[in-house]
Formats: sequence, structure tokens, C-alpha cells
Amino acid sequence: MNVTYPGESTQYRAARDRLLAEEIELRRRMEAVAAARRELPPGGAIPEDYVFQGEGANGEPTEMKMSELFEAGKNSLAIYSFMFPRDPADDRPGPVREKETARLPLVEGPCPSCVALLDQLDGAVEHAIQHINFAVAAKSSLPRILTFARERGWRRLRLLSSADNTYNADYNAETPEGAQRPMLNVFHRDGESIRHFWGSELFYAPFDRGQDPRHIGTLEPVWNLFDLTRDGRPDWDEQLSYAEE
Repeated sequence: MNVTYPGESTQYRAARDRLLAEEIELRRRMEAVAAARRELPPGGAIPEDYVFQGEGANGEPTEMKMSELFEAGKNSLAIYSFMFPRDPADDRPGPVREKETARLPLVEGPCPSCVALLDQLDGAVEHAIQHINFAVAAKSSLPRILTFARERGWRRLRLLSSADNTYNADYNAETPEGAQRPMLNVFHRDGESIRHFWGSELFYAPFDRGQDPRHIGTLEPVWNLFDLTRDGRPDWDEQLSYAEE
């Protein structure tokens, strides 16, 4: 099928066809990388069955072991480390419409970029959990996390507090100084064994000038949508609210 659009020039069509060839090659490379990822040898066994705090069936805080986050028939578990508290150097405005969270000191509040991602994943996770387990862990206390989630309108994300374990530090989601980092780690269960499978360590790799790490770039619809426009990605950071701009 030869695709054309109304009013396009021959120069446009020739350039678009060249770009299409590059897009096809990019698709092949993305699949090749995904295939190579699936072929990784077994990662390291988890050093302990981490105990998180989450919301129980009755709405009360309850302890949840990492092994209990795996549902029957689902052997993959992805955990996103939500920077709550945010990076100490992040001076973007704090919450406005989230009244209780807005009372927190700025440095104890949530990271706007993490929140933007989780806003998007709150919709996607309903589909993803048909095949994998997914959780969000933050160093903040569970009441703070659940309060913010309620204020933000999140309904589907499984939210956990890692305040009382070393998960964040062990899996590169916390610096030696205690600053939080937005890592995504994936684990695989094989029988009784739970091993690390993959982590978004691209976050720590060198990146080209004018780029950010994009360690989970393929998960971020907003930034990928910008890439489809002539203007491209703006020189901009996500905010918790845009009502006052």
C-alpha cells in the first residue's frame, strides 16, 4: 500500500519514505534489543524477602513480603521506585490541589516527573496486570503515599512503602546519601527462587548532550508524543499542576 496525504509535495513524499525506512529499522532494533533482554542469564537472587507495607483488603496497613506480590501464574514483577520524597535539589512547585500533601515541606513531597509517569501508568496498569505483577514503592510512609494517591485520583496502582527495608538502596533507587532515584526493576520467579531480571540502569549511563537518561523512555507516552511533532521535545519539566501557568 502506497500511503499519501492530501496536498503533499513530491519532496515531502520522498523524504517521508526515507524516514519510513529508518522507522522500520528502528522497530527491528527495538525488537532485537527486547529479544536480547529476554535472553539474559539469570540475575542475582534477592538477598532477602523484603517486607513492604501496603494497603490490606480491609483498607488497613499490612505487611507484604516481596514473594507475596507474585500472583499465581504471573512470574514477572516490575517495581517502579517513586521518588517520594523528591530529590533534594528539585525546586519545582509542590502540590496545590492535593491539599494534605501540599502541607508537607517541599523536600518531603513527591517528584513531579515520577507523578507524571504514574498518572499515565495508572491507566495502563489495568491491562498490564493481566500478564505481569506491577507495584510502585516509595520511601515515604504508607499514609502519605495513600493520601497523595487518593488526592491525585489514582485508582489502579499497587502502592507500597519501602521505608522500613533496604530495597531502594539495594536496587539502585537510593544514593548513599539517601536521595531517591526513579529506578524500574523487574524480577522473575522460578519456583521458590526470586531473581533480579532487569533494571533501568541506563539512568546511570552516560548520555548525549541535550538528552536526559531516558532509562524508561519507551514507557512515557507524553514524551514519545512530543517526538511525533515538528517542535519535538520541549525544554521543559513536568509539573504537578499547570493551572497557574
